Amino acid sequence: MEQYALQAVERLTTRPAEPYETLSVSPLTPLLGAEVSGLDLSQELTPRQEKEIKHAFRTHHVLAFRDQDLTPEQHKRFAGVFGELHPVTLPVEGSDPYILEISADKDSRAVAGNGWHSDGTADPAPSLGSLLYLTTVPEGGSGGDTLFANMHLAYELLSPAMKEFLGGLTALHDGALPWTAAGQTPPAEYDVPRTEHPVVVRHPETGRELLFVNAPYTSHITQLSRTESDTLLGMLYAHIAGTPLLHCRVRWQAGTLVLWDNRSVQHHAVWDYYPLTRLGRRVAVEGTPLHR
Repeated sequence: MEQYALQAVERLTTRPAEPYETLSVSPLTPLLGAEVSGLDLSQELTPRQEKEIKHAFRTHHVLAFRDQDLTPEQHKRFAGVFGELHPVTLPVEGSDPYILEISADKDSRAVAGNGWHSDGTADPAPSLGSLLYLTTVPEGGSGGDTLFANMHLAYELLSPAMKEFLGGLTALHDGALPWTAAGQTPPAEYDVPRTEHPVVVRHPETGRELLFVNAPYTSHITQLSRTESDTLLGMLYAHIAGTPLLHCRVRWQAGTLVLWDNRSVQHHAVWDYYPLTRLGRRVAVEGTPLHR
C-alpha cells in the first residue's frame, strides 16, 4: 500500500471508540458500516438517541438495524429524523408519494440498483440518504445482499497528483442516462434533471472531501474531451468497484432497515437470487446542493 493510502486508512482505523449511552454500535468493517442495536424504531426517539444515531451515521455512513417491525408511517417518521422526505421520482398512481416499493421475483427481468451507483445525482440537490426496509428476503437467506463503497476513502486512496487534477474538474449528471442505456425513452411526465457537480465535493456536514461520480448518472467531465473523460471515469469506476478495502456488505434478514448516506457512499444491490423473491420499501431524505 502506498504511504498516502496507508495514512488515510490509519486515520480511520486508529480513531478512538465512541461512547454511546443509549445504543450499541458494532462496525461492519473498520472503514465502513455498522450494526446498531438497542433501539426499537417503531417508537419515537429520545433527543439523546437521535443525537447518538446522527453521530453514528456521520462516522460509519451505513447503519443496519435488525429485528424491526415497522409500519410505513413509522418508517417515514424515522426517516424524518434526518430531514424532509424526498418524494419518489415517478410514483405509482394511488401510492404513497414518499415510499418506493422494492420488488423482485421469478417474473423480474431486471432489478433497480444492480450496479454501483448513488441515487439521483442528476438532481441539483442529491438526496441526503435512503432508508431501505426489507419485509421478505430470498428463501433460505440465499443472496440479495447490498454492497456499499466508501467515497471518502475512494478519494483519499488516490495519488496526490490525481487528487490535485480532479479538484479542478466538474461533471455533468444526466437523469435520462439510465433510460437511454436500456434503449428506452424517459416518460413524458418526467422532468429530466441535468446538473453539473464537482468531481470532488465536500460533505455538507463534515467537510470531508469525497469522490462524486457514478456510472449510471455521470455523462462526462466537462473540461475534457469525450475520449479523455471516458478514460478517466472508467479508471475511477474500476477503482470504486475493484478496491475491496472500500467496501462493506450487508446481509439482509426480514425486518432489517439499512440507512446509508447517499453523498458519501455508493451502493450495489446484488441480484444473485433469481428466481427467488425479495420485497421491501425505501424512503429517501432531501439533501442540499454539493460544493467543492
